[in-house]
Amino acid sequence: MKRIYVNEKWCLGCHLCEYYCAFANSGSDDMVKALKDITIHPRIKIEERQGISFAVSCRHCEEPLCVKSCITGALTIHDGVITIDSDKCVGCYTCILSCPYGAVMPSGSGAIQKCELCVKNSFGTPACVQGCPNKAIVYEERA
Repeated sequence: MKRIYVNEKWCLGCHLCEYYCAFANSGSDDMVKALKDITIHPRIKIEERQGISFAVSCRHCEEPLCVKSCITGALTIHDGVITIDSDKCVGCYTCILSCPYGAVMPSGSGAIQKCELCVKNSFGTPACVQGCPNKAIVYEERA
């Protein structure tokens, strides 16, 4: 299965992946109108430790603790991609506590959010990968 991988040596820490992610999940066709004067809620986030920048996003684990901990069944696996049914999420945040990578986070609506590899969008390639100016984020299958 294809997944998102990050080469931290190439990451500039520019946060463009966060903006492309927020735009891709905004439902808008105009990036400026979608993101102007709002606090964005991307499903990928850039962190910096000891001068090294890297992107954190869902790893779509083979045995995901977040799915196992979800008390309502809002998190499910479809073709290897962990997806959220926001209507089922009650905002207990057990999945946030159980994710060892910090890739599940609160959304602006009270439910949770995480990377779903842009499967609900028709991009083919996740928006963060398309928008990374340094190609530090890739979407590929590895052994």
